[in-house]
Amino acid sequence: MTSSAQTPRARYREQTRAEIKEIALRQLAEGGTEGVALTRIAKEVGLSGPALYRYFDSRDALLTDLIRDAYADLAAAVSAAAGALAPDTSPRARLRSLAAACRGWAVEQPHRYLLIEGTPVPGYDAPPDTVDSARAVLGPFLPAFDGAEPSGAVRPVVEQMTAWAERDAAVAQWARGEVSARSEGVALAGAVLAWSHMHGAIGLEVSGQFEGMGHDGSTLLTAQIDSLADAFGLG
Repeated sequence: MTSSAQTPRARYREQTRAEIKEIALRQLAEGGTEGVALTRIAKEVGLSGPALYRYFDSRDALLTDLIRDAYADLAAAVSAAAGALAPDTSPRARLRSLAAACRGWAVEQPHRYLLIEGTPVPGYDAPPDTVDSARAVLGPFLPAFDGAEPSGAVRPVVEQMTAWAERDAAVAQWARGEVSARSEGVALAGAVLAWSHMHGAIGLEVSGQFEGMGHDGSTLLTAQIDSLADAFGLG
């Protein structure tokens, strides 16, 4: 159903939910997840506490919506970067471009990046579908490792990722949607290692840990991505 076909009540509900999330994002930017307070949100929106629960039945439900939105936006940024690449782009250049897209999104909105990649929220259990959201971010990285020749240093990771795909049909299906079956273990290892390299560099940067150190975050990230490309023999 399109918004033009919605009833006035449905449109009002959608607008109110959007306003609640906008306020929550502002609180997140100002004070992290601990700063997201339903009572203050209700007051700002002009709702009573019980009325707010008609839109989000708990703080966790609100955080889940924010997490889904953040993953979707980050995945869209990575997908756009992948779509802009020329067909003859080298695997190394592909990794650089995708990593730069992740960093660019995170630097522009660090509070949203830290919501999905930062310290886990105490007591919060993410619903299973957020796993698919996270995979949507990493999916465009997999083709860079199709046909790669991993060095001995990363071979143990490849072996573990191969075993993971063998025992988890959903993981294998996800990987085979991007690469050939013979490369799935290598591609999974490459994508997971790319994620860990990016999270290390980007997470430190957006949390302010590089302040005063005299280097640019993009330079450090590129160096890490290049070292990963070297480990997989990528040109």
